[in-house]
Amino acid sequence: MLDRPRAHAYTLAMTYAPYPALRLRRTRATAWSRAMHAENRLSPSDFIWPLFVTDGDGVEQPIAALPGVSRWSVDGIVARAREARDAGIPCLALFPNTQADRRSDDGAEALNPDNLMCRAIRAIKDAVPDIGVLTDVALDPYTVHGQDGLLDPTGYVINDATVDVLIGQSLNQAAAGADIIAPSDMMDGRVGAIREALEETGHANVQIMAYAAKYASAFYGPFRDAVGSRGLLKGDKKNYQMDPANGEEALREVALDLAEGADSVMVKPGLPYLDIVARVRDRFSVPVFAYQVSGEYAMIEHAAAAGAGDRDALILETLMAFKRAGCSGVLTYHALHAARLLES
Repeated sequence: MLDRPRAHAYTLAMTYAPYPALRLRRTRATAWSRAMHAENRLSPSDFIWPLFVTDGDGVEQPIAALPGVSRWSVDGIVARAREARDAGIPCLALFPNTQADRRSDDGAEALNPDNLMCRAIRAIKDAVPDIGVLTDVALDPYTVHGQDGLLDPTGYVINDATVDVLIGQSLNQAAAGADIIAPSDMMDGRVGAIREALEETGHANVQIMAYAAKYASAFYGPFRDAVGSRGLLKGDKKNYQMDPANGEEALREVALDLAEGADSVMVKPGLPYLDIVARVRDRFSVPVFAYQVSGEYAMIEHAAAAGAGDRDALILETLMAFKRAGCSGVLTYHALHAARLLES
């Protein structure tokens, strides 16, 4: 009987002909052949487009840290929804830039049924009902301290009391018409609590996409500018977001969120954590999404502006990397541009 290494070599020898009978370059020689043998394909339906909502009417506020990205008032968000639908993008992800006078220690504005997020949800669903709306659930856009939850006197984020507020925030968004609730806070137990509340209040078909493996990353800076929390943030988020050194812990987080009722899971950030995407997909065989976060987007834009690479090629290559790693879809600020490239 062959030992394992010799058996593996024997199997390979039986599977692959030796050079020159086998030339792997043959299938790469022409465009039609490369297309026919492609293992992964991108389409606009792979993208979720993150959008930032701000107050007012007819407002567009370019975000300096995110070249080409703006905050939009609700009417502008509706116009972006029409663009997304026409480009074949199936879903939008909304993030509010809450006015300073509506922020508080307890993030109570998250529970206001007429807050920016809820107004944007209703407006999109009224005007473009056939596009999905994913809503962020966390308190950082609503707190004066920029943390994702409630604080104790020492500044530590309290888990269970925060979950109670997140339940109310989720129900508020679901009542406004959200299709997917996406808890990004990383509190323990919040997925199960939100799922139970949705079931009990007649929102059984509202999906949960859990930010299951969200890392305490250096790539979030431009996003915090976009939602107005960077200058407010006291301390860091390392006591609830994951340590970038850890991989096995990500699998435990995913397992817990799935057991609590998550319909899909997310890894965030994206490109620096493709190993986590691949491990989650291999282990659980569930829909896995990744967020190509603001710092990743900004690096591509600045690299292209500096002449370090072709912008369109950089965008499509990085998005293909997510598909190759096993993503069902990608949240990306390049969604509209990439969709139009793919359809051109």
